[in-house]
Amino acid sequence: MQDVENLKHLVDYGVIALLIVMSFIAVFFFIERIIFYKRIDVKSYKTKKSLDVALTKHLTIIGTIASNAPYIGLLGTVLAIMLTFMTMGSGEDIDASKIMESLALALKATAVGLVVAIISMVLYNILSRFAEVLESQYETTEV
Repeated sequence: MQDVENLKHLVDYGVIALLIVMSFIAVFFFIERIIFYKRIDVKSYKTKKSLDVALTKHLTIIGTIASNAPYIGLLGTVLAIMLTFMTMGSGEDIDASKIMESLALALKATAVGLVVAIISMVLYNILSRFAEVLESQYETTEV
């Protein structure tokens, strides 16, 4: 019984910690890109393709975090629910309030995953728009 409780805490805190690290990475790359976009001189690039490569650097990481964070949160929820069912099936007398508490705590991983995904998607969209505007500036200076 104590092993299952330890596993439950490991799953809860491990998944939440992973999601927090992912959110820090997304915010770090967002700040790095904003600083880069503010300082860039689009006229210094010889081709639009080289400008595009420079502008979209690290955007894939932010997009990947945005698309995978809900799945990681859901994985944490599923694992925590499985552990709750293992506790219920152990044959010990367990009250309904303890079960509901365990299930509610399991759902927090999904909630955190959704929050990380939403924030990352917003950051990704802001950066994508910045990149589009800078590419348009490049095209207008080219003519």
